[in-house]
Amino acid sequence: MSRFLEQLAGLDRTVHEPARLAILTALSAFEAADFLSLQKLTGLTPGNLSVHLSKLEEASLVAIQKSFRGKKPRTSVSLTPAGRSAVEAYWQRLDGLRKQAGRWKAGASSRS
Repeated sequence: MSRFLEQLAGLDRTVHEPARLAILTALSAFEAADFLSLQKLTGLTPGNLSVHLSKLEEASLVAIQKSFRGKKPRTSVSLTPAGRSAVEAYWQRLDGLRKQAGRWKAGASSRS
């Protein structure tokens, strides 16, 4: 079980944080999303979303483009190739860990 715990502890903390995982997972379904759409999808406040997007941008997991539509500012966010790979790898790894944990239950019931 210690190997399992090592793998669990080894999850990418940048991706693993719940708000950032929600952002990355939402973005994985779209080519790009605007700030307001991401806010609605994730339920984060504007300030919270902004802070997490900055952290993801610093880690090169998202690209942020700012523009204007008429006089209104528009922020568009998309996954970078590294971001898409990171979120896919995260979910695959988590699914593998879930399957390992499921085998514990099966092993425990066969010993009863």
